[in-house]
Amino acid sequence: MAKESVDVMVEGGKATAAPPLGPALGPLGVNIGKVVADINKKTESFKGMQVPVKVTVDTSTKEYEITVGTPPASALIKKEAGVDKGAANPKLEKVADLRIEQIIKIAKMKEDSLLGKDLKQRMKEIIGTCHSMGVLVEGLPANEAIVAVNGGKFDSQIKSEKTELTAEEKKKLNEERIRLQEEIKVRREEFLAKAKSIMSGMEGKPASEIKAKMVEAGIPTLIIKELMPSAKEEKPAGGAAPAAAGGAKK
Repeated sequence: MAKESVDVMVEGGKATAAPPLGPALGPLGVNIGKVVADINKKTESFKGMQVPVKVTVDTSTKEYEITVGTPPASALIKKEAGVDKGAANPKLEKVADLRIEQIIKIAKMKEDSLLGKDLKQRMKEIIGTCHSMGVLVEGLPANEAIVAVNGGKFDSQIKSEKTELTAEEKKKLNEERIRLQEEIKVRREEFLAKAKSIMSGMEGKPASEIKAKMVEAGIPTLIIKELMPSAKEEKPAGGAAPAAAGGAKK
């Protein structure tokens, strides 16, 4: 009984017979339309996310089995948090807040690919990913949330394995997300104003000195790169002076 497998990444609920799925399934003699419909049914809950899917086909009977993996933890966190991306600077910016029930939900969805031996350990792995994305947990930074988990603060929720939120809880999280996003905008404007003030006060000085002053003032690297000219733009200006001087000498 020969079996062949096709491994693809599809958008949850939106698989099609177009490449790479259709051409890979064609030679195996299965009903491509039915396989696609079954994949979409199985991945419907992952709408908006890329999901790994494996289709195993018995080439003699044409029977097939669909195995759906789970998206990366970061993608599940973004979906639960209602954000398109994590923080550009996780140490300074917080883009959203998650309830412990959402952490439990993600940990359960990813249990086959996490290292933790039990739910609590797997939850701490997910919280660690939240840290790298600038996502709070129960209003706490990741390190404090892990301390709270270790201390038993969420044991009742972990024991019940509650994963769903009420409409009111979702509303509060959405309001908190909007507040955090506004904070990021305000902080960015403050950094921009501070950086421009430094540039204005040091006009005519070497770029390296201006950048050093900005770093000293705590301006984020992304804003410095945004405001300061690139090295390629600086080189022609630096190289032009000696040539002009040489020409005058002649």
